[in-house]
Amino acid sequence: MAVVGLGGLPLIVTRTSAMWVIKAWAHTVLFGLRHIMGVTVETRGLEHAPKGSALIAGKHQSMLDIVWPFTVLDQPCFVLKKELAWMPILGWYAWRTRMIAVDREAHAAALKKLVSDSRDRLKHERQIVIFPEGTRTQPGADPDYKPGVAALYRDLGDTPCHLTATNSGLCWPAKGNAFKPGHVVYAFLPPIPAGLKRGPFMQALKDRIETASKALL
Repeated sequence: MAVVGLGGLPLIVTRTSAMWVIKAWAHTVLFGLRHIMGVTVETRGLEHAPKGSALIAGKHQSMLDIVWPFTVLDQPCFVLKKELAWMPILGWYAWRTRMIAVDREAHAAALKKLVSDSRDRLKHERQIVIFPEGTRTQPGADPDYKPGVAALYRDLGDTPCHLTATNSGLCWPAKGNAFKPGHVVYAFLPPIPAGLKRGPFMQALKDRIETASKALL
């Protein structure tokens, strides 16, 4: 990240060029995983992958979950905690590519800004990526889905919620660097249509993502 990030600084004069640098880095990571670490990455369910503006909620087990979307989506836009936006290199690129930084201590104000920023990004054909659990979890661990995604889904109105499942934590753990050779799968699932009430939406979100992710373990 440091090498590509610093080397690409002269190119990040626009969002398009900054996104190009990030995508190049992401493909480099997958190349290194395959040829150095013995980790292969497969994408399934591309028929369910969104085109253009979209909301995507995914399972989060690994740092790889931040890398992979840049290899399959046109214009991913991550919802990330504000502290990451202040980090050297990562923060610079997040700012230039207009990722959505959220102050989790601001509560209602943070949610209002999240919705406002998301509406703006959707106007520019971005794919908003959010991890409902809020942090990385171990494969098979009991999930703790936060309600922020439900509020975002509700306030975006006619936007369906696309889903992704994975087993990435088996090869690239949530904590530490104990990489294990193996096969990582990311799967796009059929989206949840717009218009569900909060309860049914959260239940469908959790059931579909967890069932598909556990099936990959």
